[in-house]
Order: sequence, then C-alpha cells, then structure tokens
Amino acid sequence: MSNLNKKVKVHYTGTLNDGTKFDSSYDRNQPLEFVCGAGMMIKGFDDAVKDMEVGQVVKVHLMPEEAYGPSRPEYIKQFNIADIPGVENAQVGQKLMMSGAGGRGFPVTVIARDETTITLDANHEMAGKELNFEIELVEVI
Repeated sequence: MSNLNKKVKVHYTGTLNDGTKFDSSYDRNQPLEFVCGAGMMIKGFDDAVKDMEVGQVVKVHLMPEEAYGPSRPEYIKQFNIADIPGVENAQVGQKLMMSGAGGRGFPVTVIARDETTITLDANHEMAGKELNFEIELVEVI
C-alpha cells in the first residue's frame, strides 16, 4: 500500500556520515507531518516513506542528488562590503538573510571576509552532503 499523496507523520533522526546528528524530531518530541510525494520533503526522504507501514523503521543513506543537491560554485560570490548595507559587522560563519529579485528573501552564509570584501555562500547548508536518516512511520492520516 503506497503512502503517496497521503498525509503522514514520521519521527526521524538525521546524521552525517561521521555520525554527527544534524536534526531529530525525537529531540523536539514532535513528529514531522507532511504529504508524501508532494515535494514538501527532499526526494530521498519521500521515496523512503512512500512504501512504509505504520510502526516500521527504516534507515536510508542519501547521496546529495537525493537530498539537497550538489554544492554549486556559482552560488558563492564575493562582494564589496560597501555595496551591501548591513554586512559591515558580519563574521565568518554567520548566517544572513538577503533579498533577491522581487524582494524574496534567501539565506546565505559568510564564508570569508577582509577589510573591504565579503564572500557569501547561498548554497543550502546541506548541499553536497551525503545524509543518513532513521525514519519511523508513526501515522498515516
């Protein structure tokens, strides 16, 4: 029985290949609710849940193409600090919100800076990474 296009609730723990946990619904004591196959989740997560049964636990290893995609060098840009208001005090590692065309906001991470320039990375923080999930299907609504 497929869970495609059905609302589901899952608990999960996400780890990197070195075992570092990056997210867990168990830590929040709140299952994640989404419509399976509707594009609300990364492809590999959706694919893992679509054929699960309530109570089942699966472990999946996702390559970047099944998760947040590859890290794209064209999403990394260097700017003159004077040309971007509000970044004067930004530090390496800091996350900022920038405005794109039409005023739509998107997150960036400061990856380098000196006295006059700042380098911003607009890749998703999980882009280019292999991800591991342990997923438990709690409920199909």
